[in-house]
Amino acid sequence: MRYLVWALRLLVFIAVLMFALKNTDPVAVKFYADYVVQDVPLIVVMLATFVLGAVFGLLLTVPASMRRRREAQRLRREVERLQAAANGTQPPVAPEAVAPMSPL
Repeated sequence: MRYLVWALRLLVFIAVLMFALKNTDPVAVKFYADYVVQDVPLIVVMLATFVLGAVFGLLLTVPASMRRRREAQRLRREVERLQAAANGTQPPVAPEAVAPMSPL
C-alpha cells in the first residue's frame, strides 16, 4: 500500500511539473489603481492564487477547530468526573468552582 501511495504521489508530481512547464508564458498582472506587473510567468500567478486560496480556506476552519477542541476538553473533564463518581471518590475541585475569584 505504501508503494502505491508513493507511485500516486510521483504521478501527481509529474503531472504538476508538466503543467508548470507548459505554462511559462509571461503575462501582465493588473491590480487596482492601474498598477501593472509585466512579464510574470503564468505558473507563478497560478501558484500564488492557489496558495492564497489555501491559506484563506485554512483560516476559515480555525474557529470551528478551536470550538471542537474546547468541546473535547470539556467532555474529557466530564468523563473524569463521572468516572470518579462511579468509583466513589470525589475529584479534586478547582478553587474557582467553589468561590469564583472577584475582579480587583
